[in-house]
Amino acid sequence: MAVCKKCGEEVDEVVSVQVGRRTLKVCESCADELREASEIAAGAESAMQGMMEYKGRR
Repeated sequence: MAVCKKCGEEVDEVVSVQVGRRTLKVCESCADELREASEIAAGAESAMQGMMEYKGRR
């Protein structure tokens, strides 16, 4: 049995998910949560750049 690195529960199968520069082996439900959080963070960053009229690095 494998152990999820996020919730610590024993599961039949773990999934590798890239979080920033790290790769975590987590259960499927934790993987869904991490993917959702990543999508929300990307959307928030995009919205902030739009509000600040971000034109890129010079």
